[in-house]
Amino acid sequence: MEISYKWLKEYVDFDLTPQETADALTSCGLEVDALEEVQTIRGGLKGLYVGKVLTCELHPNSDHLHITTVDLGKGEPQQIVCGAPNVAAGQKVIVADLGCVLYDGDSEFTIKKSKLRGVESFGMICAEDEIGVGTAHDGIIVLPEDAPVGQPAAEYYNLESDWVIEIDITANRSDALSHWGVARDLYAWLKRNGYKTSLHRPDCSEFSVDNNDMPIDVEIENTEACRRYACVSITGCEVKESPEWLQNKLKIVGLRPINNIVDITNYVMMAYGQPMHCFDADMVEGKKIVVRTQPEGTKFVTLDGEEHTLGEHDLSICNANGPMCIAGIFGGKGSGTYDTTTNVVLESAYFHPTWIRKSARRHGLSTDASYRFERGIDPNGTIYALKQAAILCKQLAGGKVSMEIKDVYPSPIADSRVQLDYEYVDRLIGKKIGNDMIKSIVESLEMKVVEETAEGLLLDVPAYRVDVQRPCDVVEDILRIYGYNNVEIPTQLKSSLTILGDEDKAYHLQNVVGEQLVGCGFREILNNSLTKTAYYTELNRYTEETTVKVMNPLSSDLGVMRQTLLFGGLESVGRNVNHKMPNLRFFEFGNCYHFSPEKKNDEDPIKAYTEEMHLGMWLTGKRVEGSWAHADEQSTFYELKAYVMNIFTRLGVNPGIVVTESSDNNVFGKALALKARSGKVLCEMGIVSHKVLKKMDIDQEVFYADINWNNMMRVIKKNEVLYHDICKFPSVSRDLALLIDKNVQFEQIEQIARQTEKKLLKSVELFDVYEGKNLPEGKKSYAVNFILQDETKTLNDKQIEAIMTKLISNLKSKLGAELR
Repeated sequence: MEISYKWLKEYVDFDLTPQETADALTSCGLEVDALEEVQTIRGGLKGLYVGKVLTCELHPNSDHLHITTVDLGKGEPQQIVCGAPNVAAGQKVIVADLGCVLYDGDSEFTIKKSKLRGVESFGMICAEDEIGVGTAHDGIIVLPEDAPVGQPAAEYYNLESDWVIEIDITANRSDALSHWGVARDLYAWLKRNGYKTSLHRPDCSEFSVDNNDMPIDVEIENTEACRRYACVSITGCEVKESPEWLQNKLKIVGLRPINNIVDITNYVMMAYGQPMHCFDADMVEGKKIVVRTQPEGTKFVTLDGEEHTLGEHDLSICNANGPMCIAGIFGGKGSGTYDTTTNVVLESAYFHPTWIRKSARRHGLSTDASYRFERGIDPNGTIYALKQAAILCKQLAGGKVSMEIKDVYPSPIADSRVQLDYEYVDRLIGKKIGNDMIKSIVESLEMKVVEETAEGLLLDVPAYRVDVQRPCDVVEDILRIYGYNNVEIPTQLKSSLTILGDEDKAYHLQNVVGEQLVGCGFREILNNSLTKTAYYTELNRYTEETTVKVMNPLSSDLGVMRQTLLFGGLESVGRNVNHKMPNLRFFEFGNCYHFSPEKKNDEDPIKAYTEEMHLGMWLTGKRVEGSWAHADEQSTFYELKAYVMNIFTRLGVNPGIVVTESSDNNVFGKALALKARSGKVLCEMGIVSHKVLKKMDIDQEVFYADINWNNMMRVIKKNEVLYHDICKFPSVSRDLALLIDKNVQFEQIEQIARQTEKKLLKSVELFDVYEGKNLPEGKKSYAVNFILQDETKTLNDKQIEAIMTKLISNLKSKLGAELR
């Protein structure tokens, strides 16, 4: 939001510098992003001077160029080649000197020494449009004879400068989306800090009705979407260019002047925060305005020439035959105000924010008006704004007010009533600031004191303060005006003991695991929950039919809710790889969404949708960069598995884990699934398939793990924490080299071993795999370590031998294993 420093001073008296004003606004909650001195003409006419043409001769090598000498008051005249047909000796002109920067739309160019048809030129004699003082380009500017030679053009044109304060208005502070709104806050701050100040709002005493020649009737069919609609007709207007003062005000705050009628509505919006619209009154067929929605499929062309298809969720301003405007968003081409317009209807209304927001998103439209309506404006300021606009129309367009203001307001919106206790204010702020100070601040913010007691105040909060509904909201307002810096840090802090619930515990464990992964070199990422539909085509695991679709997506790239964290992470991987950062470790906590068509039920539609928290981990590139001490080491699946198992160990989930080969070959090339005893999948991990990597335009291996956090929390909840002494008796280690078929997995060996000896077998670890020479075809060799331990006594050789013999026998009979 751009605010003019000079415009602000029209509403509130103060002597602060622009920088001090910016600091004051920031301190009271309106954060200033930038402060810039600007001119009404881009570039401020720097490098332009009044000159006198001393001589003017035809160019020997051109039929339209002239060679001139121009006095700029520097002593030595400058030779300038000019192509204007009206240049002549003796004229006073505007000259762009060497180094001057001129602007043409969004582009700019610098005046340099040049050679035109063989003749040197040391500047440029300018036309109106070339320097921004007008639109004419049929010849150079010819000034009056008394124009002083050498005077800067900025001085000659009495060019005014101003300071633009750019404020980052948060979504809840729609009341500050105008100069008047900002002035209110600045006034409260000035008063609190002891400045002599006053706030003055222009009155509407000049408004009067001249005749009743063009009455317009109004009907609101949809009173939910349109809470209030007011209008007035003005006849005999002359649509023309706005006066300089009005154009300058709009230019300063970044708006382009169009004509006096349109400029007046924009001025009122920037001044008081009320978006307005003007119709050609002769286009209001039937002399009646109807506010309603449209039948599905209604075609409508907006002022920019674009066609839109309206429906039952689009509120429109209509005449007897059809829509004239998409309410609160964009006007129609057929009912706009043009140079030929003589009679206008001014509109001032209050539309429901949700209706405007959804309609604007649906049609991909965003305007200054919709920006304000969808955040909430002052419902009780419509008539004031309408009168101000009508007064200006009479002054600047010569019109006459030709009807009494028509104001349809079926259900007036009342101020919010809030009970504020002094003790509550002091407790929430952390400091006793005094009852008189509290009352003074709320009154300076235009909150009306309905009742005052020794305990507190009963307040009516203006309806335009959509963010102030509760006592804590009022305290926030008091604190920002009182000043956060005026609240000292206490020497004693209160503390409390909180027992974590299940949800808090899950969040706490996310932080624990997140810190663990960061310590292992991972970086946390955060991707959008909305993603592309194209990601879920041709995948067995995640199908398009099971996606949760967005009804009115912002774009085709944000059409569905994600079913997996995989693709968002791969986008991050691809982006970093393209920026020459191929060695990556990422993790993300995020919700995934799933639709089950078979569970669809009209009586309870929500049952078909599920939302689960997942932890995604991505690993790609080199694990270790090469150096003089060691060679490069690429990341591997086993590295990823180690990180995952460390998480399981940290959370105490290792007991009962069953490792199986994942059947999802559509997403993973090779993968493993870790399951709880109940059969619930806790984690799937593996190498991402070439098909998916090709879809994401990634040409290096990526390892991915997907941990179902909801299932993990269920397992953790069931786990009991038990204490037992460290075993006093020694363990025994035995190694076996097993020759087995290539299709046998280590998991099968581990399962048989644990079934063979459930009490004394403590661990089974694979420490070597060999597939090479001197082995029969179709065979491989596993070297496996077994740890045996009895917690009540020392194992003897006979017991150990019996266990190992039985184990070897079972491996031979069930897997065909042989000892090497």
